[in-house]
Amino acid sequence: MTESTERSIGTPSESPQRPSKIAKIESCSDEEVEPSDSAQPMSHKPGIQRYLVAIEYIGTRFSGSQQQPNCRTAVGVLEEAFLKFVGQPVSIFCSSRTDAGVHALSNVCHVDVERISKRKPGEVLPPHEPAVVRRAVNHFLQKVEGDIMVTDVRCVPADFHARYKARERTYFYRLLSGSEPLSTFEKDRAWHVPEVLDVCAMQEACKVLVGHHDFSSFRAAGCQANSPIRTLDEFNVTEVVPSPYFPSIADRREEDLGNEDPRIGSDKSEAGLTGERVESTTKLTDLGFGIRKKHRCFVVTARARSFLYHQVRLLVGVLKAVGTGDLTTSDVKRILDAKDVTKASPMAPACGLYLGHVRYDLSGL
Repeated sequence: MTESTERSIGTPSESPQRPSKIAKIESCSDEEVEPSDSAQPMSHKPGIQRYLVAIEYIGTRFSGSQQQPNCRTAVGVLEEAFLKFVGQPVSIFCSSRTDAGVHALSNVCHVDVERISKRKPGEVLPPHEPAVVRRAVNHFLQKVEGDIMVTDVRCVPADFHARYKARERTYFYRLLSGSEPLSTFEKDRAWHVPEVLDVCAMQEACKVLVGHHDFSSFRAAGCQANSPIRTLDEFNVTEVVPSPYFPSIADRREEDLGNEDPRIGSDKSEAGLTGERVESTTKLTDLGFGIRKKHRCFVVTARARSFLYHQVRLLVGVLKAVGTGDLTTSDVKRILDAKDVTKASPMAPACGLYLGHVRYDLSGL
């Protein structure tokens, strides 16, 4: 697939229109469109090594992952770092495109590098070891904003395509629930929902959406996928400890007591500490001057081979509405069956979405 074809994925097409209350959809997708094993390998000349590169980045200051004119993008910054490293331009192809503001714990791309001698121009040298590539590229990345990093590198065959060889993609979405203003440390890293969220109701709604369905109601305008049918292998919501997490007085006290009494942790009721723990936590409602009240943190996990354009954020928008009581599980079933994106709730903002993992079958490579 050519680079121009990659970029054309986000162009408008004849698709159901989003409600006016939803923000304008950007041209770069935060979910993959349609993986295939039919991609034609690029022609390679001897001396060129293809590398599979895993990257993490904070999406706040990126206009998405894909290269765009006059915009700072994850691929653009990575290509600049490779240029400084190898001394010649490279083209980088990502496994999954992410929109402006979407983060990546692990996005994967491939790049072809020809190692040319700097002392004897024109002389082709043996390829760099993956560890050298990682260190060198990170050296140049850290000289700029420091919001993107290479986490892993390995050599792959010349016909290995980061997008089309992907077997599975996992996305996470973070929601912080609570009336308190969002912490500076969490700014642009999660969706702040002031209302209380009913996690049990949200979990029931997940059961309706997981599995093999026509997800037309969760397919944004501009989606270029041939079919709205997708299999959502995993879709759930879990309450987790907010991060960054620092132990409270009660946490530290229990840890100290646990170190003194080996029974704690195996049977707290016998140690007579269960009531004390509850009482201590209750007392912490008055946290004292300068100590911030924590939000409840929920993480939605979505795992599938491929996703429709903005599918995850549209799904999370519906889950949030269930959590606040604006929708019921029956409503979710009705929205799914409607096969009409205008029936869905407003889309969740980009800031809470994280591309978590892209899985490949690397055995035998």
